[in-house]
Parts: sequence; C-alpha cells; structure tokens
Amino acid sequence: MKILEFEVERDGMVDLTEEVRKFVKESKVDSGAVLVFSVGSTGAITTIEYEPGLKKDLPAIMEKIAPYSYPYEHHKTWGDDNGSSHVKSSIIGPSVVIPFKNKELMLGTWQQVVLINFDTRKRRRKVVLQILRGEE
Repeated sequence: MKILEFEVERDGMVDLTEEVRKFVKESKVDSGAVLVFSVGSTGAITTIEYEPGLKKDLPAIMEKIAPYSYPYEHHKTWGDDNGSSHVKSSIIGPSVVIPFKNKELMLGTWQQVVLINFDTRKRRRKVVLQILRGEE
C-alpha cells in the first residue's frame, strides 16, 4: 500500500497516472488490479482525457448537476457551504480499480487517472494505492 498527498485547488485536478504506473511497476505482482482511492468525502477519482478543454468542461458540467447556489440541507445541518461538493464527489465516486498485466496498466490511449477536489476551498488530499492480486 502507498499513500500519496497533494495540495489541490477548488475544482482542481491532479493527473495520478504516472504515480499509479510507477507503483504497479515497483510491486511484486505481474498481473492484477490497482485500487486508487481518495480519502475524504469531497474528493473523487475517475479517468478522463486529461487535456485543457476537459479540465474545464468536467467542473462546469458538475456545477450544472449540483450547483453551489442550491439550498442544501447539509448547509443547515453543519453551517458550512460545501453541500454541492459532497454531491459531486458522490456522483463521480471515491475510487477506481484498474487492471494491469505484465506490470502495465490496461488504460486506453487517452485515458488518465485523476484526483478531483470538489470542495469549496483548496484541500490537502490523500490518495491510497493498493494492489489487488490477480490469478497468476
């Protein structure tokens, strides 16, 4: 297991692909899967083509789905302003599992693994990497 840490701006993304690739190559497992998990309830992990247009599009679309201005019950319960952050994170999800064979991630050509911070402020994010053994 490995824990990575990143400072991530509001609606910021971090490309984790090379860190995940390195973790798999350094493992003692040739084939299996790697779990990539974001610790916390306002961050998310997904795959995307990590390019400037989509880095703008995804947060913009998520804002339409769960707008910041909506009167979330979460705000009333906790006296904060990040109800939309929790909803966005729940929709995307906290983790992905990526298969690998011969120590190579089985990602598509334009597919990168990313961490997204949906919180309303900059956050220090932890990401857990865990190898899941496959059949040898």
